[in-house]
Amino acid sequence: MSAPQLDVRYVADLVRLKLTDEEIAELQPQLDHVLSYIAQLNEVNVDGIEPTAHASAVYNVFRADIPRGGFTQEQATANAPHSGSGLFLVPKVVES
Repeated sequence: MSAPQLDVRYVADLVRLKLTDEEIAELQPQLDHVLSYIAQLNEVNVDGIEPTAHASAVYNVFRADIPRGGFTQEQATANAPHSGSGLFLVPKVVES
């Protein structure tokens, strides 16, 4: 199986890069090499291999979510600079 051909000018146009002719001449063999390597990887038999997102298993490291008591309304607003009716009072920030 041969590597698919992809033109550097086409790719540069997709990403909105302006390349000189010298840059294109330098990059085209590099792109061809990358594409041939990808074609080589596509030939590997992966039947029966489960797709993975990570090379090693990822586990949740968070603690268990156990409900517990919280603050009362009075405790929550006790250190607030301004409070009233059990609410935090803050300056108005949206002008109408």
